[in-house]
Amino acid sequence: MKQPYLECGKIINIHGVRGAVKAESYCDTPRVLSSLPQLFLKKNGNYEAYKVTRASVGAGKVLLYLEGVDTADSALLLKGKTLYAKREDLPLAEGAHFIADLYGLPAVDADTGRVYGEIISVDDMPSSEMYTIKTPSGKEILFPAIPQFVDRVDVDTAVYIRPIPGFFEEEDA
Repeated sequence: MKQPYLECGKIINIHGVRGAVKAESYCDTPRVLSSLPQLFLKKNGNYEAYKVTRASVGAGKVLLYLEGVDTADSALLLKGKTLYAKREDLPLAEGAHFIADLYGLPAVDADTGRVYGEIISVDDMPSSEMYTIKTPSGKEILFPAIPQFVDRVDVDTAVYIRPIPGFFEEEDA
């Protein structure tokens, strides 16, 4: 099931005495986070909305002013909290997908239909994203998410891959 709220950043510090918070962006760019009209914090299993009254980007971080957060003390209470956005508020290019939608999908051979395992994480490495695929035997294998190996992604069914021979060799034994 696709989550209605997606992680989009984290509050890493406060800024000044008027309640501004500095956030690290998990979006494609910090500008995406700064453009959101409202953000959400998870409290007791529920998502609490905060209207963004002002936002700017500097040094790769996002400075946010949230309605109702108007003192350094109230901002300090938010430090370390994860920020969420409504799925429909986040821009998504045609043919693109949210990383959160990949978790739990099977990794399937694009040619044979063989299921290699389930995607349990997606990590952004310097050279490319890496999928961690948990095999049926419980082994976790890092798999490069590059066009040479990933045929297509269908967030409703599977991630279709073409691994090089021997990549899942231990699973064959």
